Amino acid sequence: MHAASSVARRRRVAVVVTTAFAGCAAPPSPRFDPGGPDAAFYGAERGYPASVIYHPRNFVGAFSHHDRIWEHRTVLRAVAPRPLQRAAAEPAVRYRHGGRERTLDDYLEHNPATGLLVMQGDSILVERYRYGRHDRHRLASFSMAKTVTAMLVGVALAEGRLRSLDDPAGAYVPELAGSAYGKTSIRHLLQMSSGVRFRESGGGPDIGRLWLDTVGHMGPGGAHALRPFDERARQPGALFAYASAETQLLGLVVSRAVARPLAEYLQQKIWQPMGAEADASWLVDAAGQEAAYCCLNAVLRDYARLALLLADDGRRDGREIIPAAWVREATTVPEDRPDLHGVWPDTGFGYGYQTWVFPGPRRMFALIGVHGQAIYVDPASRLVLVHTAVRPVLEDPNRETLALWQALVAQLGKPAR
Repeated sequence: MHAASSVARRRRVAVVVTTAFAGCAAPPSPRFDPGGPDAAFYGAERGYPASVIYHPRNFVGAFSHHDRIWEHRTVLRAVAPRPLQRAAAEPAVRYRHGGRERTLDDYLEHNPATGLLVMQGDSILVERYRYGRHDRHRLASFSMAKTVTAMLVGVALAEGRLRSLDDPAGAYVPELAGSAYGKTSIRHLLQMSSGVRFRESGGGPDIGRLWLDTVGHMGPGGAHALRPFDERARQPGALFAYASAETQLLGLVVSRAVARPLAEYLQQKIWQPMGAEADASWLVDAAGQEAAYCCLNAVLRDYARLALLLADDGRRDGREIIPAAWVREATTVPEDRPDLHGVWPDTGFGYGYQTWVFPGPRRMFALIGVHGQAIYVDPASRLVLVHTAVRPVLEDPNRETLALWQALVAQLGKPAR
């Protein structure tokens, strides 16, 4: 990247940081902690540097400053943020893990969470930050952004910008019309079942290449970033296979269909209508296309507002922001696709449209990103958990985080009236 563009990027980001919360009412008081498990390892004495070098020692600084490191597009906040309240006291949360009963303080003492927020309805029950992070840091989402992309697909479909989920992606991205991905339907992309070979599991080489060609600006970006993945291993719709390239293509499809950047569409259709209190950012490639498979960055309370919007089937105060039928379809595993049930073996999670679905009769779903990013949603009780972290290994979803969530649902999850 040329020095001139780097300077311009820093100058633009500085403006965003200083103005992001201007005009907002004083937020509720969360709890901050400068330390955390293995704080020295994560760079406490170095001030948690925001380094481009992808190493766990830099995760705290990098994951809270993605938009200072990489090119991005800003998603502007709402003029009138959705008001949130705070419970008078944190609930006494207890859960079992590793053969013993634990508390929320126990959890935070040995799990590298940068932020943790529990909200029920509009009331914040828990809001904690560690490693010197605070409520104005835009924290990285990683693959939690995939669900956001799916919601934009639903909005574009409802507006008639997309004609049908059975349209091939190449109908909207003509540069890929003759390729394996271009011949894949939007529906099969949403369900991660294109049949196109893409090696991602365990940090496979293809996800690294996609990252470098998009976020890393090592290629021209846009549709070109998907050209290397053009080998069909099986028929579309036959088998689930997690592939971030499929979400990237969905982002291209939406941005072409609506004739505007994905971040701008998010801002107009979801971020501002849901009442976001802070600007978000979305990393872009060299062509200015958002990295739809990852890389949305937002403050914790706005992630919670998004989760509440999904818990309420896309409605805010009776107004439908995301079509309710779409939210339900996206967060349900279809009966006619047995391959989408129990796709995450140890958890039993199924897959909807770019969204993880809990097993069992109670409808719950999750947005999950690498290194410990997660949003869990229980629509019946309007209970949500937002979790950001710096786990050094690809260990998601974390079993202890799931145990904490299950205890929260058991304790607080009475259906809302």
